[in-house]
Amino acid sequence: MDRGNTKQEILKASLELFSVQGFEATSISQIADAVGIRKASLYSHFDSKQAILDAIVKEVLRQYGEHSIFARANWEKDADNLPLTADEAVRMIQGQIRYILHDPAISRARKMLVIEQFQNPELAKLQTKQNYSDVLGYFTGLIKCLIQKGVLAADDPEIMAAQFCLPISVWINLCDREPGREQEVMELVERHIRQFFRLYARK
Repeated sequence: MDRGNTKQEILKASLELFSVQGFEATSISQIADAVGIRKASLYSHFDSKQAILDAIVKEVLRQYGEHSIFARANWEKDADNLPLTADEAVRMIQGQIRYILHDPAISRARKMLVIEQFQNPELAKLQTKQNYSDVLGYFTGLIKCLIQKGVLAADDPEIMAAQFCLPISVWINLCDREPGREQEVMELVERHIRQFFRLYARK
């Protein structure tokens, strides 16, 4: 195994362990065993368990920035992708949910943040940013644009955004705990989005 591949294998194995048992409960020895290398070899790639965690967070943030719609909350510059109908919104949101649930690194990173948010202040901030602030900011911007375009009736955009996105966040968390309910959740998401567009449609 060459050095570059070994480093990636260490990050992959560490994230898997951290997402199941947490950062503090995972030892360097466990990570080395999972990769199939000696502990001393692991230290030639990372000088500490914290350095491994830092590298994981950096990589996850890179992927999040490239692929998550919630990291690109600038509707004024991205108006071409504005979902103007319930059908378009359903496709966009369901696609994002599938990415969140099935991308291995993003899925494991989210589970790690759930575990670590009560133990690690920095990861608690990241959990709030990624799973609340960015999401609510994204949907508040979306709702404002849909109001300006005359698609939705004018009302409090932040409260409308909360009504729109927070149930979806709860359903994603449900899928994390009970993956077999994904189809049920997708159907609920579709019904929820269609009802939202009906209730707030500009008369």
